[in-house]
Amino acid sequence: MVKLKHVFGKKGLTVLTAALAVTLVASGCSSNNNNSGSGSKKDNAAAAGFTPDPNTPSWQVDKRDQPTTLTWYVNADWWNTDFGNDVVTKKIKEDLNINIKFITGDDTKLNTFFAGGDMPDLITVFDANSQVVQKANSWAVPINDLADKYDPYFYKVASKDTLNWFQMKDGKTYGYPDYSNTQADYDSGNIPAKTAFIIRKDVYEALGKPEMGTPEQFESVLKQIKQKFPDLLPFGFNSIGTGTGSLGNVFQDFLGVPLEDSNGGFYNRNLDTDYLTWLKTLNATYRDGLISDDSFADDGTAFEEKVKSGKYATMLLDGTPQQGGNLQAFMTAHPDEQYIAIDGPQSTVGNKPALNQSGITGWMISFVTKKAKDPAKAIELFTYLLSDEGQMLTNYGIEGQTYTKDANGKVSFTPETNQVRLSDPDKFKKEYRMGEFIFFGHDRYKALSADAFPDAIKQMQEWGKGKLVPHFILENINPDPGTPEARALSAIDTKWNSDMVSMIRAKDDKGFDSALNDYKSFLDQNGWDKIVQIRSDKMKANKEKLGIQ
Repeated sequence: MVKLKHVFGKKGLTVLTAALAVTLVASGCSSNNNNSGSGSKKDNAAAAGFTPDPNTPSWQVDKRDQPTTLTWYVNADWWNTDFGNDVVTKKIKEDLNINIKFITGDDTKLNTFFAGGDMPDLITVFDANSQVVQKANSWAVPINDLADKYDPYFYKVASKDTLNWFQMKDGKTYGYPDYSNTQADYDSGNIPAKTAFIIRKDVYEALGKPEMGTPEQFESVLKQIKQKFPDLLPFGFNSIGTGTGSLGNVFQDFLGVPLEDSNGGFYNRNLDTDYLTWLKTLNATYRDGLISDDSFADDGTAFEEKVKSGKYATMLLDGTPQQGGNLQAFMTAHPDEQYIAIDGPQSTVGNKPALNQSGITGWMISFVTKKAKDPAKAIELFTYLLSDEGQMLTNYGIEGQTYTKDANGKVSFTPETNQVRLSDPDKFKKEYRMGEFIFFGHDRYKALSADAFPDAIKQMQEWGKGKLVPHFILENINPDPGTPEARALSAIDTKWNSDMVSMIRAKDDKGFDSALNDYKSFLDQNGWDKIVQIRSDKMKANKEKLGIQ
């Protein structure tokens, strides 16, 4: 999945404040008498002049003369607010007879909507565990009700598993995400891996294509790199920032650390002995000068510049599509030195990689509010964007104009479009916008075209085949926002982020053990057992939702 917040350089969209939780409760009490979007005489399908047909999307039969204007709030400052001037949104505007006025902001801006009651028609947020999503039934209209009343064709394009996953206690589903991958999607093989251990091809071949699976092999190869390629950094990883980069759960997935304990409950993967063995290995390589101090301080931009210039000899890289442009730039400039994926570090206890991708929760979650002026048009828009027609448009544009399809269904951009895509990304973004309008995007449509991803990451994706394992049971299992356990977990996560770095950068074994024991003590001091119980209970509920034994 290509997460646009990384593409546009934004990171760490914040969790809603406690004040928002209060205003949500207040608005929930007062909004039940507002237009619910399901019975107002001015918004029903009959008044709109069409009769819904289960076999025909309503946007095709809704022939109202006057265009509808919808206000759509996206909780991200970086979102492109333009509409109707590029290939993708111009076609949406034409097909649905719709205008969209985008509003963007952060949690503070979102809070003002609930506090003031001046709600937009649509809202998109990014945190399924936030108060705004948890209390959606107080301010949003169930999309089941909208589909039943205005556009039953919605059920033909929406995923039943996804609808069930987001179902609330009242049996209704209020929001729908993008990049929601179900078990069937994983089984299809159409979801590409986004994590890889990569090495520069010239380095790999100069060292005789060495194995790096064991800690001893890993250390040995990094030492050889430092000796033979002194201008390169032997090993790199995603920017740490306020998280763990690719050295936390990403590395755990790479090693195949279990997702649950032997009883099916929550397992603290940070303390897995296999993973800790590899953290000790990283500490040893750091002490040997094989990991740069700068790697712990670099922000996203600094990291990306080093990827683009091929500064790292090896990398544990998460988000290969997001780094695709940088990897492609290096490959184009140095075709004999391109990065390739190899097996890299492996479990010391025989576990296979269990790489993660976008789960069933997806990323962006979109809702129709109770104040929506035209809920019929809103659900038509949802249906359109989820359908093959909408997905092909948002990914590839217009057939015959920006892409062609061969007899086997393989999609290719036209030469002119592809030239712009490869040589002038700013123009491509402004005038075409394919691959950006992703409110209901899905990876399976990327599988239709060899043009969907840069050549530089295709070998990496090929390497990842068969290594993806759904992490559904771990989704949305954190304590509810605003609870003491949620506050404790936030402190614990912050503590782990700093202690993990301290362990890797420890001057000796004693320093490593001290940082590890400090983390363990912090768990005990902050009610870890209660957090484990909450997570285990939510894991059990997840299994029941998905029918996992």
